[in-house]
Amino acid sequence: MLKLEACRRCLTGFAFALTALSLAALPAMAEQNEVADWPPLAPAGSAKAFSSDGLHALDERLQKFVSDGHVVGLQALLVKDGEVAHYGQYGVRDVETSTPVQPGTLYRIYSMTKPITGVALMQLHEDGKFDLDDPITKYIPEFEALKVLAGEHEDGTPILKDPSRPATMRELMSHSAGFAYGLGGDDYANAQFREQNVLKSPDPQTFIDKVAGIPLLHEPGQIWYYSVSVDIQGYLVEKFSGLSLGEYLKENVLTPLGMDDTGFYVPEAEYDRLSDVVYYASERDRFEPFYTETVRFRQSTIAFESGGGGLVSTIDDYARFCQMMLNGGTLDGHRILQEDTVALMRTNQLPPDAGVEFDGTQRSVFTPKRRDFGIDFAIISDPVAMDSPAGTGTYYWGGAAGTWFWIDPENDLFFIGMIQRFGARPGEPAGFREESMRLVYEALEE
Repeated sequence: MLKLEACRRCLTGFAFALTALSLAALPAMAEQNEVADWPPLAPAGSAKAFSSDGLHALDERLQKFVSDGHVVGLQALLVKDGEVAHYGQYGVRDVETSTPVQPGTLYRIYSMTKPITGVALMQLHEDGKFDLDDPITKYIPEFEALKVLAGEHEDGTPILKDPSRPATMRELMSHSAGFAYGLGGDDYANAQFREQNVLKSPDPQTFIDKVAGIPLLHEPGQIWYYSVSVDIQGYLVEKFSGLSLGEYLKENVLTPLGMDDTGFYVPEAEYDRLSDVVYYASERDRFEPFYTETVRFRQSTIAFESGGGGLVSTIDDYARFCQMMLNGGTLDGHRILQEDTVALMRTNQLPPDAGVEFDGTQRSVFTPKRRDFGIDFAIISDPVAMDSPAGTGTYYWGGAAGTWFWIDPENDLFFIGMIQRFGARPGEPAGFREESMRLVYEALEE
């Protein structure tokens, strides 16, 4: 079992404020001295599985990301066999005050929210609320009139056709249902997501109504395309449970796992713990703090709880989520998922010849074989063909501000990296995931 007990925040006196949309607040943080001893900087136990020189090389490389100016702060955690093998904190979380990164630092995890939402929806699958091969329209009738984009006329108006069939819940949970997202792409469907501000909808029903009026980018079940599907999953969690997404997560995932600092917005009293998010300022050739109400995750700026990218968390909270998955669905005596459900989530769900071209933070480097995708996780099912040093069956994702993680069942380990950065130095990709993964497995001696 993961030895994280020293990092558990005191539950006494936590205030849980809800907005009119029942947004889940982050509970108050315990005093710094309650978490200062975790994680240990000189861990015993599983560190013996790694060479000391290898862990030193990992530590130096993570520090170099900061000293070379690729990011202002970074936090990293490597756990094997349920014990901390390496913990590092580098740089600052607040540029103006030079406050260092430290235990309890809060991060916008963006698309690392997706696996948590997926776990919630799979709990409801275990409860018999739906079958994976059910059509989505069974539960969201607003999608019955969805069309598929078949091209565009010279004047930019769309050419539409009827889909051959509705997308299934399995396809929704593996980004193969055909939806667009609006995060990129100059096609009509993605453009409509941006023009209609779909991701800033004032409430879940408005969100669904807007998505229902935008054509699918592809026929269901044919290709993998990173999409709005996990925000749709969040809506379904609400519909099946009768709770807001934040309420459901708190009751059924976050509180049982002891993820007490994970939620959809940051209370004013906790803002000194929130890491700056930086962007690359080309005119000054450096990363600088980027402040908007959205990236500050204030309660007043949250439109609706985004299952696809709305959570704020800490590295130790996310470690508890990863260890639960690695344990086959349980942590500290709390059963979150059945073991066969966890196995299903990390099993490829894509059709033949489909594959993943994105890792949650950036476009993946092309390899002889593209990565697979399960249920809200990408999968390295063939490390040799997929050009990865990780163990067979490693699953992973990342977030828009650069956070990343992977879980390796074969080697009983996981790694989490937390940064807050948009953009990159021109011509200088940092390769946070690639470099950390390379060095972890070079250090592994078992």
